[in-house]
Amino acid sequence: MRELTRTLEVRGPWSLATSRRFWEGFTPAALPGSGAPEDSLRATFRVDADWSAASALVTQVGTTAQVTVRGDGDLDAATGQVACFLALDVDATGWPAVGDRDPVIADAQAALPDFRPCGFYSPYEAAAWSVLSQRTRIVQAAALSRDLVARHGEDGAFPAPAVLAGLDLDLPGRKTEYLHAVARAALEGRLDGRALRAAAPEEAMRSVQDVTGIGPFAAELIVLRGANAPDALPARERRLEAEIAERYGRGAVLAEVSEAWRPFRTWGAVLLRALREERLHEIDPRPGRG
Repeated sequence: MRELTRTLEVRGPWSLATSRRFWEGFTPAALPGSGAPEDSLRATFRVDADWSAASALVTQVGTTAQVTVRGDGDLDAATGQVACFLALDVDATGWPAVGDRDPVIADAQAALPDFRPCGFYSPYEAAAWSVLSQRTRIVQAAALSRDLVARHGEDGAFPAPAVLAGLDLDLPGRKTEYLHAVARAALEGRLDGRALRAAAPEEAMRSVQDVTGIGPFAAELIVLRGANAPDALPARERRLEAEIAERYGRGAVLAEVSEAWRPFRTWGAVLLRALREERLHEIDPRPGRG
C-alpha cells in the first residue's frame, strides 16, 4: 500500500472542526468512530477514477489542508476527491459576502463558523444511497448501507461497482435491481464526479436520471451532494422549504431568497438544513445526527 501527502491551499473560510461537526451529523454518510485525533478527520472511500479503496487523514494548518491518502490505486485522484467531498476545492472568498447580503445566512454562518458542506464521497455512493433510502426511513437506510460495507466492502469502503453489480441482495422492493443499475452506470462512467461537477447542474441532473431507479429527487442528491456542486438549488426538499418559511416568513420562496446566495446557493441551502436538523432532529432523533 502506498501513501501520498499533499498540502492544499484553501481559499476562503474553512474550519476542519466545523467540517467534522457537520459530517458527524450527516446520517447518510456519517463519519464512523475512527480514533482520529480531534483536530483531524479520517475517511475511507472508493476512488471513482479506478474504484480502488483509499483512506484519507486530513488536518488543518492555518489556511491549508494537509491531506494524506493511502491505497493501492490512483492517489492523485484520491487527493482530488477528498478536496471535492470536503468542498476544499471551491474558492469561497465570496462566501462571507453572502451573509452581508442576507442576515438570515449571516446568523447561520455564525452558528456554524467557517462552514463548507461535506458531501458524499462520490456521485456513485450518493446514487447508491438514494436507492437504499427510497421509501425507507433514513436511519434504516443507513443501517442497510453499513451492512453492505461490512459484508461486501473493503477496509471500510463501500463495495466497488463491479462487486455491487454481481450481488444477490435480499432488499425490499426493487432496490437490488436499482443498485445493479447504479453500479453499471458507475462502471460506464455515467456517474463520474469530475464530469458531473463540470457540467451545468441542471444538465447533470437530467443525465443521471437516465439511470434506472434515479428520479428527480435522487438526481438532485447525486449532483448537489455527490458531485458537491456549489451553486444549485434542491427543488424537492420539503424540510428546506419549511425552514425557509420559518426564517424568512410565510410566503417566502426559496428560488427568490436564494438569489442573494449566488454563487453559493447549494451552500446556503445545506447550511440551513443542517442547522434545522441540529435543532429539530427530524431525520434522526438521536442528538447530533442529521
